[in-house]
Amino acid sequence: MTINEQPSASHEQAAPEPATAPARPVALITGVGRSIGIGAGIARQLAASGWDIAFTYWTPYDRRMEWGAEDGAATSIARELAEAGARTAAIEADLTGPDAPIRIFDEAEQRLGPVTALILSHAESVDSGLLDTTVEAFDRHFAVNTRASWLLIREYGLRFRGEPGSKPGEPGAGAGRGAGRGAGAGRIVALTSDHTVGNLPYGASKGALDRITLAAAHELAHLGVTANVVNPGPVDTGWMNDELRDALTQGTPLGRLGTPQDTAHLVDFLCSPQGQWVNGQLLKSNGGAAP
Repeated sequence: MTINEQPSASHEQAAPEPATAPARPVALITGVGRSIGIGAGIARQLAASGWDIAFTYWTPYDRRMEWGAEDGAATSIARELAEAGARTAAIEADLTGPDAPIRIFDEAEQRLGPVTALILSHAESVDSGLLDTTVEAFDRHFAVNTRASWLLIREYGLRFRGEPGSKPGEPGAGAGRGAGRGAGAGRIVALTSDHTVGNLPYGASKGALDRITLAAAHELAHLGVTANVVNPGPVDTGWMNDELRDALTQGTPLGRLGTPQDTAHLVDFLCSPQGQWVNGQLLKSNGGAAP
């Protein structure tokens, strides 16, 4: 597990606020390594809605994928979020290590404060099927997509101290020991996929993630935390070829592919006080695309 802290001038910035302004709640978003990715879209939307943002990225993963690494992405994303008024903390983290979640939360809390919302948008995704998936690839997908997600959710649950009745940004949202039950400030949102054919380890590990997240909706209810899973459907963030793009577009009733903003709007709602009654759900935000 490695965590590389970038210069504070680039990654931890704050817009001037009146002394009486309420504290902004903190969202921790994983998988924000590319400016055109879903994670970055979610970060921008939450920053605009009044959240401070800690985000993780892992450059070596992008380097071994077809699209390659985006030089300076973490710095540019952090700058955008700061321009929207958010304090930011960019954390480079290898989620294959079981100690990664503890270190991520330690740094996020040290730099920004207690985490109110946990958004899981990271993924290991290398296509292979039943007959050609290697044990190494299978284990790596489950380490990143499933085990790391479970450990991040567990660490969040162990540390969360929000008052069950509080709202994001209010006193007690993320700090102070709460008591009783009820929908409060805490939010967990995990991004999933229903892709399985020809993509066995990715689909299987995401399916396991679904169950872990939905369990959190019940097991963390006493903290005032809601937990939901979002399936964004086909979103082209640079991984589609022309043939696949055309086929998926034709298979969507609305006649277009999804965008990171589409997913971000739903996550933003789920993290808001207005979204507190949506809990323990697997939501499809896919334009009606058939699985």
